[in-house]
Amino acid sequence: VDTTQSQSPITTSTTIVNNREVIWGLDFLPDGDMLFTEKRGRLVRVNKTTNNLTEISGFPTDVDASGQGGLMDIKVHPNYASNGWIYANYSSTGGFINLIRFKLNGNQVSNIETLLKSNTPSAWRGHYGGRIVFDKAGYLYLSVGEGGTTSYGGENSPNKNAQNLQSPWGKIHRLTDDGKVPADNPIFPGATAPSTVWCYGLRNPQGLVYNPFTDQLWETEHGPMGGDELNLIQKGKNYGWPLVSYGKNYDGVPVSASPLKEGIEPPVTYWVPSIAASGLIVVTNPKFKRWYGNLMSGALAGAHVHRIMFQGDKVIETEKLWNGIGRVRNIKEGPDGNIYLCVEGPGRIIRVSPNN
Repeated sequence: VDTTQSQSPITTSTTIVNNREVIWGLDFLPDGDMLFTEKRGRLVRVNKTTNNLTEISGFPTDVDASGQGGLMDIKVHPNYASNGWIYANYSSTGGFINLIRFKLNGNQVSNIETLLKSNTPSAWRGHYGGRIVFDKAGYLYLSVGEGGTTSYGGENSPNKNAQNLQSPWGKIHRLTDDGKVPADNPIFPGATAPSTVWCYGLRNPQGLVYNPFTDQLWETEHGPMGGDELNLIQKGKNYGWPLVSYGKNYDGVPVSASPLKEGIEPPVTYWVPSIAASGLIVVTNPKFKRWYGNLMSGALAGAHVHRIMFQGDKVIETEKLWNGIGRVRNIKEGPDGNIYLCVEGPGRIIRVSPNN
């Protein structure tokens, strides 16, 4: 796949939030105000007119921000105007993954409900994932990394969480908006009923987006040294971690002799070296004419945004945008059609709008 360096200064960037800690999650309320999360456990509201910040109090106090953990994604229910629900995922004391929903009472969190909690911890406090999206039918998807004791890959890896269908780690979970198991979730071999597991074999999925044009779910995940992946997520499929990868372990040993294996879904595209893909959108607003319908991924190690162009389900070209901007942890399309980037060091939110 060709990667071109962008030469076209077709956008204006405005920093609307600055000098924060690591900003992980970002979403918008129906009135246009923005909500963002900080890894350490803060939830903040941004006034759409003044850009003034208000910290929301009452979020659970058991957020464990050690290692790669903390408060991660935030997602406003598509029907928020009628039901008032907001969703978040975080790692709690001991390294457990939690999916909760809650309401806002002024600037206070209320009505907290836990929808999913892992029964085992990420012992090394890493690879929690994780993003939250809704599809057009109203089902919720949560991506979770493989957690466990190590991220070492290979047939002999001591951490097979991602392949273990009894483990919540290394999966994408599909739930109803109130946390129940949908009746049409997959029933895996050996099971008699569906669980929340929609697919498995994921390493550290920090990008997840529903494409409303094609009714498809797309995911990005971090490989070890190389082997970051873009996957088209399908019901019941195995995406291969830790058995196969295009990457090498950090000691230089390839994860697998071949990146392909029968019964395992190969990535639609992959990155060697790693870009550390994080955050993922489909451009659904035509105000960015050239980018309409494209996927865009943040890049932590790559310090840029990666634009991904398709013909059907095949990637035909990618482009690097805003190279050197910093570690892009998240990317969102706002209700105004602008693109919002969460960049680290210091934590800031940048609004990108077209010059046309």
